[in-house]
Amino acid sequence: MLKDDFVCGYKDISRKHYAGASGKHRPDENAVDTTNGAGPHNLQMFILASDGTVLTCMPGYWHSEDLAKELRLAFELNKIWQAHDLSLDQKKALFSQIQLAHIQDHGAAEHKRSQMQGFDIQYEAQHRPNSDFFINQRAVDAATGKVDQGNLKPVDVVMHQRMAARPFEPYEKFDVAVYSDYGKPMYDKHEQFRDANGNIIPNSNLASEPMIGNDPRAHPIETQVKHQGKSAARQAIMFGIRAALAH
Repeated sequence: MLKDDFVCGYKDISRKHYAGASGKHRPDENAVDTTNGAGPHNLQMFILASDGTVLTCMPGYWHSEDLAKELRLAFELNKIWQAHDLSLDQKKALFSQIQLAHIQDHGAAEHKRSQMQGFDIQYEAQHRPNSDFFINQRAVDAATGKVDQGNLKPVDVVMHQRMAARPFEPYEKFDVAVYSDYGKPMYDKHEQFRDANGNIIPNSNLASEPMIGNDPRAHPIETQVKHQGKSAARQAIMFGIRAALAH
């Protein structure tokens, strides 16, 4: 479907303010399975109309079967966007209705694949207890980060709810920082240190892993320059003060 019906491209967001951080993995290194929506700060998959209008956006990583469903949804939404017999208000209303209705097309297996992982749930509860991931926000224990599983929405549900509030927005105006903001900014599974069974190889030096994104280890030279720049600025200020006092 992607090969035949879509033009695929990518954009490097590793230095954007909203980007997360992760280990840096080469295409020929190991890959592991994960949950839908994991790593939302590291990756966002936009599906756009030909004029750059956002049809949908899938934060994080997604199972191929679930991705295919969203691509088919994008086809449906694109037809509405291109329709000449509908007003803009009508198009936006249909967009929101279809996004929310699509939740009902997700089966139990997809909901299960879309559950946030424990560390992300804890982070969300402690840092955003009023998050839209919680059905009853008053029941969230922000102090401990504990959340009852029955009080959690899966990522696939929240994704469609957030998209429904952003009908046919231009890509350049889409608030990706807010849209994809949930869970921990740092997400990595140390893929290159795992064996064929998915287990971390004994005596692996995880600290040696190269980094990408908003992490000082990803840009050591830039970080050093920034520190030096601040130091130089402080020295210049102190020199100016001493010079003024001397006069």
